[in-house]
Amino acid sequence: MKTLYQMFAIVGGVLPYIFFLRYFASEGVSLTGFVSALFVNSAAGGFTTDLLLTSFIFWVFMFQQRSREKGPSPILFIVLNLIIGLSCAFPAYLYSRERKGSTA
Repeated sequence: MKTLYQMFAIVGGVLPYIFFLRYFASEGVSLTGFVSALFVNSAAGGFTTDLLLTSFIFWVFMFQQRSREKGPSPILFIVLNLIIGLSCAFPAYLYSRERKGSTA
């Protein structure tokens, strides 16, 4: 599973950036514009809300696992989540757990 998680983390890091770079190339680099685009309509807002909520739950889970000494430090994965996205951070976290021999 380690190799699969590693592959998912790489793909999950590359694919979102294709869209992010395309957006910034056409709209310019503006954090407020980017955030506004995330909620441009109800469909986009629903997906964005779902992703934000799921990211928060992932953070809570990582800290809970860390307090039980079953998981790696959450800081790197929170940074990945904020800079790239959950599609990279979550499989990277699972890869790190597998690499250290931790199980859920």
